[in-house]
Amino acid sequence: MSEIPLVITGVGAVSSAGVGVEPLMDAIRCGRRCFQPLPDALARESGAEWAPATDFRVADFMPPLKARKFDRCSQFAIAATGMALQDAGLAVEELDRTRIGIALGCGFGGITNSEEFLKGFFSSGAAGLIPMLFPNTVPNAPASNASIEHRLKGPNVTMVQRFCSAESALLMAQRFIEEGRADVMIVGGVDEITPVILKGFSALGQLRPGGAGQGFTEGSGILVLERADHAVRRGARIRGSLLKVATIGLLPSGREQEGLSRILAGVSDPELELVSLSGVAAGRPELAGFYPRTPRLDTGALLGRSLAMGGIAMTAHLLTLAPGAIGVHVAASPEGPWFAVTFQGALLSRD
Repeated sequence: MSEIPLVITGVGAVSSAGVGVEPLMDAIRCGRRCFQPLPDALARESGAEWAPATDFRVADFMPPLKARKFDRCSQFAIAATGMALQDAGLAVEELDRTRIGIALGCGFGGITNSEEFLKGFFSSGAAGLIPMLFPNTVPNAPASNASIEHRLKGPNVTMVQRFCSAESALLMAQRFIEEGRADVMIVGGVDEITPVILKGFSALGQLRPGGAGQGFTEGSGILVLERADHAVRRGARIRGSLLKVATIGLLPSGREQEGLSRILAGVSDPELELVSLSGVAAGRPELAGFYPRTPRLDTGALLGRSLAMGGIAMTAHLLTLAPGAIGVHVAASPEGPWFAVTFQGALLSRD
């Protein structure tokens, strides 16, 4: 449970549904699948699909010369962070920037820049390396570039934990605020999908139905997590509250129900309005006995999946909740961990 009241005051998204939260929520309301056939050149499997963020135009967010400095993953993060800050009404220059941080989950990071950087080495040795590409080859580039562009000087951390990367970042952001190291944390996930990733999935046979690479997507989902008293003092609109983040590293064989009971404890079916699913949670039979009467939201089935898709899934979850309603977001990686995040819509959870 959160030790102090924490609220969400802003949201931003770039997804296969479009740019911004409006097309994201429209796709969810209409049940619109945002997939397209994978080009034959990228896959040996027939019928493979992907869900690229085709509506994203970096020129809408920064000049072309500046955009060239960033990998596509960083461009997503910068754009979604800017939307979330604007939605939260956060005038960064009027606040203590050392108290505003960022925690992002990231899966593959700047693979395109990594590919180009390494090609130079393999073709020409050290002389072929391009120094300006290197900063964008690491998974923490999106968080770092977003913090620089938006002048954030608080804690800065990137979590890479497979399909629970964004949820791990949320837990870290919660702790930073509770420990008094920040008043506001930008939190969520970011990922990109590139031809080289898809060729790798294809070579491993992972583009078949049910494979890890089938229906892969890209984009960024961002939440502005804030101390409730800080949000109230600046007159912010409250979009929802973060009540609890629970996690377990492993569900041992034969004790799956016990493990899930631990992280889902304290919230019963009649209290819940929504259960959202991310990562591989949607296909795991262990969840079948939990909340059978509660509506479920599987954003991956509509928008595609990625290692840091939890950012978009949590954004959609929060915006779907009615005022005061309780919802649980469940995420899982194949080998663990599992996360259960409890949100409340619109109203503050405590006085």
